[in-house]
Amino acid sequence: MLDLAPVRAGRSVRDALQVALQTAQHAEKLGFTRYWLAEHHNMSGIASSATAVLVGYIAGGTERIRVGSGGVMLPNHAPLVVAEAFGTLAELYPGRIDLGLGRAPGTDPMTMRALRRDRVESVDDFPRDVAELQHLLCDAEPGQRLVANPGAGTNVPIWLLGSSLFSAQLAAERGLPYAFASHFAPAMLLDAIALYRHGFKPSKQLKKPYVVIGVPVIAAPTTEEATYLASSVFRRVLGILTGRRGLLEPPEQGFFENLSDAERDGIARFLACAVIGDPERVRIGLQALLDETECDEMMLVCDVYDPALRLRSLDLTMAARHAAADVPA
Repeated sequence: MLDLAPVRAGRSVRDALQVALQTAQHAEKLGFTRYWLAEHHNMSGIASSATAVLVGYIAGGTERIRVGSGGVMLPNHAPLVVAEAFGTLAELYPGRIDLGLGRAPGTDPMTMRALRRDRVESVDDFPRDVAELQHLLCDAEPGQRLVANPGAGTNVPIWLLGSSLFSAQLAAERGLPYAFASHFAPAMLLDAIALYRHGFKPSKQLKKPYVVIGVPVIAAPTTEEATYLASSVFRRVLGILTGRRGLLEPPEQGFFENLSDAERDGIARFLACAVIGDPERVRIGLQALLDETECDEMMLVCDVYDPALRLRSLDLTMAARHAAADVPA
């Protein structure tokens, strides 16, 4: 599962963080493989900006599930700082920490300047920073002058994240697992997967391609209720598309139907991989995505305003997954 720790209208940031932990604990009971948090900045509706801190909070409140970043936006950080943070997490929670990396800033230009100060990015920076991180997290070599401590020797698994072809190609060249952000940018999903699999070179970390796809999911006993609950997501997506981001709002009956054709089309493109409906519709939707992509895992995004109904949605989705036994989780 991928969680942005959404801040709900009428509730606090503290509540958002507590809901994230409760959701992770529930996901662990359901048998989910991993729980990732995403780095965003200067957004009132997202509480996951201090991603490494939140990873530690979630890992400390769970027992078995892998916890990681989905991802850390590497241009915002020095590789040494990331290696030390996730090396510390790996020492605290051995065998349970993932480090997913993105090359976007995860914010607006003004905040990007505040994060990077005067640093100017080039196309070569991200591959170079990924290589430096790999070096810092593996065993230190004799005489190595710069050592991440904690970090060296932890071999925290590195994942590359992306919504275009750039990271797919880099993940293939480096022999790293690849997660495509189809939960918000599905347009290039199949092209990116094909490029990654075709160009993949085995590495010490990974012998064959490994693909994760992001899937927005909202399940309810009826499709009508699921669509109603999804109106909170529709409103948030519309805010992203129009530059008016905000808190996660309660669902609103008829919200989608009352939008203009252009607004509905924009939301539909954004959520082209979304699976929304009753358990049977969810089962069919998940199986269709699996058949189309042959992915190794699905990274679910489930943003429901009512935390209890969010957990119910995960219950129903997992039941649908078991009904479609081939769907990975």
